[in-house]
Amino acid sequence: NTYGPDPVLHFWKAYGIVMEDRLSEGMRELEALVDKRDTLVAAPLLLIHAHKKCQTVDREAVQQLEAKVRSQRTSCGEKALYHAAMFLWLCGRHDKAREYVDRMLKMAPGSREGLSLRGWVDLTCGRETLAKKSIKYFEEALAGSENPKLVDAIFGKARFFFARYNFSHALEVLNSAVAGYPGFLPALLEKMRVQLALQDWEQATDTAHRCLSLDANCVEATQLLILEQLAREGGQGEVAGKISDLVRLLDRFEPKNHALYYQAALPFARMSGGHTLVLQQTMTLVERAISLAPLNAEYINELGYERLLSGQVREALQTYRKAFNQDETSVASLAGIIHCQIQDGQLSEAEQQLEFLAEVQSSIGRQADLLYLGALLAQRRDKPASEVMPLLQETVEVHFAAVKGQPFAPRYFSLVNPQFLLQLAKAMMLYAPTDPAHSRSQVHPVLRKVAAVLDPLTKSCPGMTETLRLLARIKFLSGDTEPAQSMLQRCIDRDPTSLEAHLLMAQLALHRGNIKQCSTSLEMALSSDFEVQSIPLYYLVKAQTEEHRGRWAEALVSLQTSMGLIAAKKTAFRPQPSRFPPLSLSEKVTIYLELAKVHSQLGNQHEAAKVMQDALNEFSGTGEEVRVLVANADLALSRGDTDHALTMLRSVTEDKPYFIQAKEKMAEIYFTHRKDRKLYIACYQELAEKLPGPPTALLLGDAYMSIQETENALQVYEAALKKNPRDGVLASKIGQALVKTHSYTKAINYYEAALKLEGQNFLRSDLAELYIKLRHYDRAERTLAAALEHQSEAFDLPVLMEDTRYLLLIAKVHRKAGLPEKALQTLTRARDTQSRVLKRVGVEQPESAQAQKQLAASIACQIAEHYAGVREYESAVRYYREALLHDENHSAARLALAEMHLLRGELGASENECVTLLRLEPTNERATVMKADLLFRKGDYNLAAQYFQEMLGRWPDHFQALSRLIELNRRAGQLHTCEPYIQQAEKVCARAAYDAGLNYCKGLYQRFQNQPTEALRSFNQARKDSQWGEKALFNMIEICLNPDNETLGGETFKPLDTDSSSSSEDQMALHTAEKLLREVHPHSPLSEQKVKILQNYALLATKGKQSAELALSKFTEMVTAERDNIPALLGMATAYMILKQTPRARNQLKRIAKMQWSSQDAEEFERSWLLLADVYIQAGKYDMAAELLKKCTQHNQSCSKAWEYMGFISERDQAYKDAASHYERAWKYSNHSNPSIGYKLAFNYLKAKRYVDAIDICHAVLESNPNYPKIRKDILEKARLSIRV
Repeated sequence: NTYGPDPVLHFWKAYGIVMEDRLSEGMRELEALVDKRDTLVAAPLLLIHAHKKCQTVDREAVQQLEAKVRSQRTSCGEKALYHAAMFLWLCGRHDKAREYVDRMLKMAPGSREGLSLRGWVDLTCGRETLAKKSIKYFEEALAGSENPKLVDAIFGKARFFFARYNFSHALEVLNSAVAGYPGFLPALLEKMRVQLALQDWEQATDTAHRCLSLDANCVEATQLLILEQLAREGGQGEVAGKISDLVRLLDRFEPKNHALYYQAALPFARMSGGHTLVLQQTMTLVERAISLAPLNAEYINELGYERLLSGQVREALQTYRKAFNQDETSVASLAGIIHCQIQDGQLSEAEQQLEFLAEVQSSIGRQADLLYLGALLAQRRDKPASEVMPLLQETVEVHFAAVKGQPFAPRYFSLVNPQFLLQLAKAMMLYAPTDPAHSRSQVHPVLRKVAAVLDPLTKSCPGMTETLRLLARIKFLSGDTEPAQSMLQRCIDRDPTSLEAHLLMAQLALHRGNIKQCSTSLEMALSSDFEVQSIPLYYLVKAQTEEHRGRWAEALVSLQTSMGLIAAKKTAFRPQPSRFPPLSLSEKVTIYLELAKVHSQLGNQHEAAKVMQDALNEFSGTGEEVRVLVANADLALSRGDTDHALTMLRSVTEDKPYFIQAKEKMAEIYFTHRKDRKLYIACYQELAEKLPGPPTALLLGDAYMSIQETENALQVYEAALKKNPRDGVLASKIGQALVKTHSYTKAINYYEAALKLEGQNFLRSDLAELYIKLRHYDRAERTLAAALEHQSEAFDLPVLMEDTRYLLLIAKVHRKAGLPEKALQTLTRARDTQSRVLKRVGVEQPESAQAQKQLAASIACQIAEHYAGVREYESAVRYYREALLHDENHSAARLALAEMHLLRGELGASENECVTLLRLEPTNERATVMKADLLFRKGDYNLAAQYFQEMLGRWPDHFQALSRLIELNRRAGQLHTCEPYIQQAEKVCARAAYDAGLNYCKGLYQRFQNQPTEALRSFNQARKDSQWGEKALFNMIEICLNPDNETLGGETFKPLDTDSSSSSEDQMALHTAEKLLREVHPHSPLSEQKVKILQNYALLATKGKQSAELALSKFTEMVTAERDNIPALLGMATAYMILKQTPRARNQLKRIAKMQWSSQDAEEFERSWLLLADVYIQAGKYDMAAELLKKCTQHNQSCSKAWEYMGFISERDQAYKDAASHYERAWKYSNHSNPSIGYKLAFNYLKAKRYVDAIDICHAVLESNPNYPKIRKDILEKARLSIRV
């Protein structure tokens, strides 16, 4: 409406009409433009083009128009030449376009439009020399200060960089266009294409949404969003709906554009994964294109291909024949016909057609689809792998050569053709092994080749479920089960009805020994599709599950069913096509071998031998023959016939694919059954001689290592490394061997020399670990830091992963060197780096996503442990929660979080975490222990003890549970009930007298029973143990410093039989404590703090003023560093009491009394309450003391000292009956071993007129302490006299 009379606008409108094949309408529009000044040349040229597109060409009219063009082009103006050149360029006539634009530039040398068009002509002409120089025209067009800049030139410059794969520069140029023209849709669309080429899906989709905000009907932005969902997320059902919307969009806005319909269908069909709904929509797009151009054979071929993808073989065959009738020279039509014939079982007809095409191929060059058809035909005719695999490999090479250099775009997906690559991968997988590789095996070559085929798909289309499932199978068969399980779970999450994913998950669970999970997966497979009962593999896995359960008869039934299905398919005249992949040769062999094994287990030796003979006949001459032979040898071994087994294995020659496995089996027989180390090594030596190379050298070296012949292993590794200096596994093995022989200097020299070579950077971590082992922490840090000295931007994902690993090792170095703050800084860097990894790994390496999340959780846990060690519990809780966000099944993080809540007194939150953990891991010991602790805190002692008792009922030698039960029962006042459990543990322990765990538990029980001498003996048996030694040493030191469990610093109770000076026994005990302290090597920040506390208590134990002041200063430093450090506060208070500064001591103790009780500091809380109660008693504040003593007995009913203080208070109040009751408990919980308490109890019995009880207690005291002062005269004789009276 705005530019109605403009002839240029009408010309381009006419151009669009002509390109839609509305020729008559376009020609009418052009007739009025032939004489217009600006379209003098362009309009006749377009009319000529339109006439030539007609079915009947008007030759006379064309000649007149050509004459008109010749006459006008010499006299027309620059604008006319410009539009003519533009039209010629759009028609692909680059030389003519260049001629016209050059004429225009002679007339107007500075024309920005002319310069820009010349740049476009040269850039797209297909001649590299001209394309390289095209940038100068765009630069000239953009030179000068004119604003706004010419958009055509900006686009041309961007396209120049794009063509040179310099996408970053192209994006910068387009950003300037978007900034200059914010609402200009073409600029945004061009930017979107460049972002896609950079594989920056997030930015590309953001730009697409921005385009749609400007134009809700933008076709290209809609296409990209569909492409992004197919490539990254899957969800084909939802995608089908979006393609349907795209069809409606094209019907509305481009109803005559058959090329656009066709091009829109290509990438979506090839990324559909065979999904019916998606293919229905893409076929609709192709049918629209065919309806507009019914004679186009290319469109009809595409419809045939999509019908074949959707399983409509007969319909696809008819469509390809229709295309061939349209164009009898179409190779694609013939190839499609052959493919349909092979799928339909018409192998003879397909073979004849393929022979004809093979001759044609020599003239047109190798084509991937024809090579694939040759391989597919050979496969259907049961040709050996040696014939089929080279064809498949050649197909892969030709296919990828055609794709090479293509930028990331919708056309890239059309050319890569993910569906074709999946077909290739499945064809190759038929020759892969069926059993996972064990740790010493090399990855099977077929698996490596299939992984190489799938690699581009995992990067470009991580959302394709079928790719993920195949990759999971490769990981599983390579022995890499963790990523395999993660990938399979993602497949099942995306498509819960995926039968093949459920079957593979069952196989994976079976391999890992998780029979319950295996059965669940088989049930899921059956419930998702009953057709699974027609798959032999289902019955094979089911049989293997029954074997693990010992149900051999049920396994036999399943295997016989599987064999029946194989036989039925073999005898069928024309097997029906199945949507499931055929059973591979390797899987068939496995069924035979499992059947023989089951027969053998059931005692049917004759049947087992018959099955093995059938297998040998069936698979003779195939690559699986040797595998049957090896299994036959196993059968002979099960009968005890080692000679026959060895004879069979010796018959395997080096040209057989299973030669290595046969020799390994022979070596195992010699080593395990014959105990002959020489022949064991001879097998590997023969392997290395007949099949020289790194794999066999590794096997020989490992064999030497397994029999402790390290020097020979080193020679083998070094010889192999000379031939393969870049082999990382060999290099690492040499270093490990040197370390094993304690040749540390040689190992260091070797590692340092190796690191100077390129490509050996992976040895850096091995060298750092060695430095850490030798405590050369500075050198370890330098070695690792060198690996991090690179540019900090645009890292590849593997580099970022390596950086995280190095940073974690540096953090370990800092921890070992006693630098916790530096360790924290390094861990924080590792966390930041790992965050960058997590943002990218889901797209670039989806199989590693779960492992990387687990690593991120581990880093967060390490940071949390640091904060927990310095008692910053809030920060610790935050990082433990972060760990659970990364990995909700991280049991260590959840358990630690529960402990943090417990320390903060948040019992409900702690219980929730325990319940969650026990739901995930019902047998988690530490969670069970904590659950019992929580029940104890709530006062439910019986249920708490029941948890531990149940554990000890199942595992009597579970010393972790036993030690916790002892502590729990002590606090519940039921310590005596632990003795039967200790006796039971002694019965089941093979070496009870020397078992560290048992001795620790006995020592703990004896300590709580006030038997310090016996406790020291038991703890002494455990103090050298790695698990129990540290705890045992701490207990021994505490006993030596306070053998009678007195209130250190307290003044209420003075010994009755000694003065206050230190005895020689006390000095000896102190000397022993100091010696033991030197033995402690703390393994955590909490242990380090415990050592410092005990060292200061050793100073206090001397009772000297100078020692007490020194201890006080050290305790003060600790409290300054950590304000609420309860052990240090108690130490300060004790020092003040020894220094007779009671008010200061009371202030520190009152601080502790106001704090929340925690199990971690339970003993310190108890001792601080007792000491404060002692202070209050000395001050006559009995009520305040009584409150503190009640808190002691609430948290520890066996606290004899608390009961003694309570008895003392009652005695002062002359409440002798109450005093006697309290002293009774003190006497009971001190195990009748403290004569002072016995004396007080007897005295109060006397005062309460319980004379007989008083006499009994006197006898008990005198029996263990015959010379105990005053008790005989003051109590015993008076009680006897009172009875007489």
